[in-house]
Order: sequence, then structure tokens, then C-alpha cells
Amino acid sequence: MAVTVRIPTPLQRLTQGREEVEGKAGTIIELVETLDKAYPGIAERISENGKIRRFVNIYINEEDIRFLSAEGTVVKDGDEVSIVPAIAGGDGREVS
Repeated sequence: MAVTVRIPTPLQRLTQGREEVEGKAGTIIELVETLDKAYPGIAERISENGKIRRFVNIYINEEDIRFLSAEGTVVKDGDEVSIVPAIAGGDGREVS
């Protein structure tokens, strides 16, 4: 069994249009490095210098890795990892 990784739409061009790919168990940063071997260019969009970029959110089984061990969080076979780009915008005004 492998780790299921959900790929956001903006990165699917790197995974030949796949919404989900398989990865190997290990730490999150190891998973990102492994994905980059199969899908070159994906690591640079997710991480930098061994850290997950601040505008990328990663969840393991719906739990935010920032509240676990961040890049050192361990994923096991059967886990589901979701990569979610942060969304920003708006002008700060309240809607009435």
C-alpha cells in the first residue's frame, strides 16, 4: 500500500493531469522529494531549502501538518495527503 497524494489543479500539469498520485511513506519532505523524481518541478513549487513554502498547506488525513511536526511529520502507508495552495485576496473591507 502507498500514500495517496491529492494534487491541486495548478500542479496537475506536472502530474500529467492526475488529481491523485501515489507516494512512499516517510516524512513529508521525503515524500515531496520522491514526488519530484516522478514529477520533476513539483518540489520547487511546494518546498524551498527543505521547508514547505508558507503559502502551501499540507494535510495528512485532514490534519494540518503545521500543528503536527511540519516537514518532519511522518506519513504511513494508507495515509492521504492533500496539498492545498493558500488563497489570498480581497481588499480587507467588511461586507455588509
